[in-house]
Amino acid sequence: MSVEQIRALNDQLRKTLTGGKAFMTPGIAALGPETVQRLVTAIATFDDFCMANDPHSEHDFGMFEFEGSSIIFKIEYFDANFEFGSPDPADPAVTRRVITLMLAEEY
Repeated sequence: MSVEQIRALNDQLRKTLTGGKAFMTPGIAALGPETVQRLVTAIATFDDFCMANDPHSEHDFGMFEFEGSSIIFKIEYFDANFEFGSPDPADPAVTRRVITLMLAEEY
């Protein structure tokens, strides 16, 4: 598996919401559409990846403060049927990515 390819695919999803599916928890939805749009922009520009939150250099997790709330985003890798984990997260032909946006308190 290529960490560089995984990271590029994760960055694509995080920055453009293309190449996978995006979900938000009820707590995020309750912030309202304008706030959610600002949050999506903040996640797209997030660049505080470090050993503490990105030990595998895949850019698949982030936690930060946003307008008074602690926010988490997490990218997970599924097989083509969304039933099991992906056999190769570096291969978009066999991987379906999902990014979830949540309040830290919902974790």
